[in-house]
Amino acid sequence: MIKVLIADDHAVVREGFRRMIENDQEIKVVAEAENGIEALQLVRSKDIDVVVLDMSMPEMSGLDCLKQIKAEFPEMPVLVFSMHPEEHYEQRVLQAGANGYLTKRTKPLEVLQAIKDVARGKKLMSEKLKDRVIRGKGRLDEPHLKLSDREFQVLKLVARGMRTKEIANYLKISDKTVTTYRTRVLQKLGLSSNSELVRYCLDHQIDIDA
Repeated sequence: MIKVLIADDHAVVREGFRRMIENDQEIKVVAEAENGIEALQLVRSKDIDVVVLDMSMPEMSGLDCLKQIKAEFPEMPVLVFSMHPEEHYEQRVLQAGANGYLTKRTKPLEVLQAIKDVARGKKLMSEKLKDRVIRGKGRLDEPHLKLSDREFQVLKLVARGMRTKEIANYLKISDKTVTTYRTRVLQKLGLSSNSELVRYCLDHQIDIDA
């Protein structure tokens, strides 16, 4: 029996997930969490085989939770289950250690099979990302995948054309902190200007509005 933790801040999603697998003899939901902090606590305290993790949760994001789980339990299979299209986040979650990324449009039987696959140690990759890797546009070692979550957020906001003050207000941080993040992004990507950041996003097909 594959023991699953489902972490999603929407009760209706967790309920739907339970109903989806209730007739599968190989999988059982043994724990639920409504935020990243609770999910991490449950991984530490319960016997879990697979974590199914939403990307957007309060208190601790799914991506931050994923990184912490992998830091403490490197062998724990984590399947990210998100409303965002694959091209927006799949590379980042795989880079962070996830075993796979599924959107909430995925068919139920495919979700069940994915849980079984990651429980057996498989790494899943969408056909879109496989195609990008084959064409050399989706390497998992691309520089922007090494940015922190906040740096990646600042990258996209700068590429949208937002000014330092606007970004500071949007993220509720100081102007100085925004400038620091922007400088780090430029250094890590080997760039020297905002226009080069915009070009980088275009070349790497980064959706700056996601």
